[in-house]
Amino acid sequence: MTAEQDVPRVVSASREIAATPERIFELIADPSLQPRWDANDNLSEAPAGQRVRRAGDMFTMTLTTGSVRENHVVEFEEARRIAWHPSEVGRRQPGHLWRWELEPRGVSLTLVTHTYDWTLLNDRNRHPRARSTTSDKLRASLDRLAALAEAAS
Repeated sequence: MTAEQDVPRVVSASREIAATPERIFELIADPSLQPRWDANDNLSEAPAGQRVRRAGDMFTMTLTTGSVRENHVVEFEEARRIAWHPSEVGRRQPGHLWRWELEPRGVSLTLVTHTYDWTLLNDRNRHPRARSTTSDKLRASLDRLAALAEAAS
């Protein structure tokens, strides 16, 4: 088995956040807010007014490199689940997925799971970056998200 085969292609992290699913989901589903909590530190900005409302929506995000990504929403359940496939503008989606799942645990407590799935990633040039996305990085995003959500609760 090669080192590349040893690397998990689905990584996730979970934590409880002391906020309602609705409050947390608003921070995720509004792309203009994502650079405030993304721990990959590669998101620069997204135009306002792109709040995701359903599967099939698409939003754009400018990266810190200046490149723009289209994000195609493939899963959506308000305040419970959202997932998207990023791609370069006008290009075929290379096959990686970002997913967020929210499970209410009480009046103002929510279990949030953040998953990065690159099992279908077909662009080998993107594999090093995909391999570098670890559960620790996902957890860091959850921690930043929690700080924002809990401050507003």
